[in-house]
Amino acid sequence: MPSTQTLGIDIGGTKVESALVDPSGTVRTSHRHPTNADQGADRVINDIVDCVMECMSRAPEQAAAAGVGVAGQVDSEKGVVRTAPNLGWQNVALQKRLEDALGLPVAIANDVRAITWGVWQHGAGQGIDNLVVVFVGTGIGGGVVSDGHVLNGDRGLAGELGHTSLMPYGRSCRCPNRGCWEAYAGGWAIAERAREAARTDPDMGAALIDQAGRIDNITGRTVHTVSEQGDPLATRIVNTTAEYLGLGLVGVVNAFNPRRVVLGGGVIEGHPSYVDEAHRIVKERGLQVATRGLKVVPSELNAHAGVVGAATVARSRYDLDESSRAERWPLLL
Repeated sequence: MPSTQTLGIDIGGTKVESALVDPSGTVRTSHRHPTNADQGADRVINDIVDCVMECMSRAPEQAAAAGVGVAGQVDSEKGVVRTAPNLGWQNVALQKRLEDALGLPVAIANDVRAITWGVWQHGAGQGIDNLVVVFVGTGIGGGVVSDGHVLNGDRGLAGELGHTSLMPYGRSCRCPNRGCWEAYAGGWAIAERAREAARTDPDMGAALIDQAGRIDNITGRTVHTVSEQGDPLATRIVNTTAEYLGLGLVGVVNAFNPRRVVLGGGVIEGHPSYVDEAHRIVKERGLQVATRGLKVVPSELNAHAGVVGAATVARSRYDLDESSRAERWPLLL
């Protein structure tokens, strides 16, 4: 009988993680491996293969398919990573490269769209057919489940919620636009805002500078740590970030009318009260009909969100209940 286990692969700028995930969304075994993004796509793909082989060497079962989540813009139908800024990639045919290397069917998705599948099937969105998932890490990514279908968009790019405009003519984003939601509430933006404040008033920013060692080393984590110590500047930055998160979610909720919003990612995990603050702002500022019965909740998948989501994408794409499809591919030993 063909295996029903799937591999989830989460690719980041500094590491790749692979995991064997069972049909219930439980991680059976996993492995992390550094990525050498500065050495080009060939080297990173080798890193991915090494990570998978090490993971599977300890696995209790074989894998029937693999799913891959990549931070960037992904053409999931063609299996091509169009852009991945953290990796320096442009138009990398990742699906074919990995299928050739692993001997498995491979499904490629944007990392947060993949996480959306995992949250919907195995996490805090389970059983909710109108759902928005927003992960706030270095940037802001999202995914939308509408009437029981994950929205993909014409080119597979639906869910780029971080690049919706929050402020016209506002702060420069890392995309060509200005005023994006990500440019105010993403992890890189929190750090940038804190550095600017510390440069403008070094005395007010003294606690941030002391914590980081120097202004250029201030990160979002620095801001959250110093805020917890009661520093006025860090606290002000955290409070405005909560407001930006909530205001961005107002537009998302009004547009998609979800029953539930799931928030996750490193920024949320670093300061969990963002969830309650964002919920409060959405309730105050959103359309009353759209917010009636709405819940804003934290993700339950935490550190495994990326690999569980990617594995869930593969399970859906290759429908492992159709054993004949899985049998057409050799299994990874």
